[in-house]
Amino acid sequence: MQRGSKEAYTDKQKRQAEHIEEGYIDEGVSRKEAESRAWATVNKQDGGGKKSGSGRQKSSNGRTKKSSSSKSSTKKSSAAKKSTSKKKS
Repeated sequence: MQRGSKEAYTDKQKRQAEHIEEGYIDEGVSRKEAESRAWATVNKQDGGGKKSGSGRQKSSNGRTKKSSSSKSSTKKSSAAKKSTSKKKS
């Protein structure tokens, strides 16, 4: 598949891009720029073309479950530290 080919996109993604492009054209943006912006918007929303189903389920925070890092929130914020130090005195 060549670079810039839209074969990897689903029909729904293609319809979304077309609709977004029409909106930009109505605003007076050139057709080429409108198409570029529309596909950039679809890519941002969906992460690109259609993906394989395995391991691609989205979690509630919008990250894919396989790529989410396990950072713990054990560090207290500065506001939390201040409030605990005030209670001790």
